[in-house]
Amino acid sequence: TIGKLSIWGIDASTNQACAVAQPYDFALSNEFLYYFFLSEKQDLIDSGKGGAQPNISQGILKGWPIWLPPFNEQHRIVAKIEELFSELDKGIESLKTARAQLKVYRQAVLKHAFEGKLTARWREENADKLESPEQLLAHIQQEREARYQQQIEEWNVAVKAREANGREDKKPRKPKVLKPLPEPTVEEFDELSELPESWTWVRPEVIAAQEDYAIGIGPFGSNLKVSDYRESGVPLIFVRNITRSNFSRNLKYIDYIKYLELVAHSVKPLDLLITKMGDPPGDCEIYPDKSPEAVLTADCLKFRLWEKYVDRRFYRYCINSNLARKQLGLITKGVAQKKISAGRFKTILLPFLCLDEQRVIADYLDQLFSVSEQQEQVILESSHESEALLRQSILKKAFSGQLVEQDPNDEPASVLLERIRAEKARQKPRKKTARKRKAATG
Repeated sequence: TIGKLSIWGIDASTNQACAVAQPYDFALSNEFLYYFFLSEKQDLIDSGKGGAQPNISQGILKGWPIWLPPFNEQHRIVAKIEELFSELDKGIESLKTARAQLKVYRQAVLKHAFEGKLTARWREENADKLESPEQLLAHIQQEREARYQQQIEEWNVAVKAREANGREDKKPRKPKVLKPLPEPTVEEFDELSELPESWTWVRPEVIAAQEDYAIGIGPFGSNLKVSDYRESGVPLIFVRNITRSNFSRNLKYIDYIKYLELVAHSVKPLDLLITKMGDPPGDCEIYPDKSPEAVLTADCLKFRLWEKYVDRRFYRYCINSNLARKQLGLITKGVAQKKISAGRFKTILLPFLCLDEQRVIADYLDQLFSVSEQQEQVILESSHESEALLRQSILKKAFSGQLVEQDPNDEPASVLLERIRAEKARQKPRKKTARKRKAATG
């Protein structure tokens, strides 16, 4: 916290972590001193001493050289700084507004995309090639049944092999009974927007990969503790990795033995990763291709898709749209910190359409959002420059005599300094007398 500043508005006391300056009111403006030390902040930080928690001593501050212009000029400097800072704040506010407008624009585009409006002409041109929703779901059901039958056959072979070995090895687990595909209810249909005829609504399980733990969350509390973290090994995925779309920097790891314990929570390249918490939750990113297998932490969810029928980019955009985020917000539970569970995530509804049209939409959104994200990055960089470089530039000019004109009618700083010295000399005897009086009566 070295260099943090404020002008105190009430009578108060401080602890040893704070330093207080009380200028002579005839000689040094509080606001001038505030802006001066604001301009010196980085130098103050650089003067910090100590390893774990650097600090600056009172001695350093007492010896810090301060520019002392004439008193009237101090007020002119403060007024000019505040005028320029106010204009700068307006510019930053405009940048924030532009960024907010970009987000609104993106959500409007996503709304059109997931209502089928972006590809209306494409569907007209390809109407003779499109399968109906019923046909698409029938293909999925057939493959699910074929996979289940194969699992049953493999299980029977494993059981016979065990019996042939005298039942000494572990009994193979029987495949779970194949359940019907979960369908939307009539009430849910009434609340959802209308889709094109070649689209339908499905729950995540319908388009999830046909393998165990295709939809899953991170391990509960005691199954993964801070003491399990390592500096290398199998990477862990936290909420921050998803929200920042960063899966390569400042990582934590677990060793391979721990990974084997948590394999149900493992993540593979190209899985969709979703935050379980937020307002609303549901930030979604694709775990990058060629990344190492990883493990989720508690507040994350994975959604491994059935690649034969879905484009992961399409569903990443879909989950990040208000269409899905609104549903996720409605099903969150908890008081202090609302979260979604894997079970509740499975209850949301997502649009389902032929793979070719998914790819057309995803390609369009990739192109459009690439430009939009570049614009947002320019806005962010401009905002950061405004906050840092431009403010420091103003302060640098202020305290090098370049921000306001000097007035020859102002009382010279040398005279002001003599008045300060005279006042200090006048106060010293009084302090000594008071000290002696206290000693005599003590």
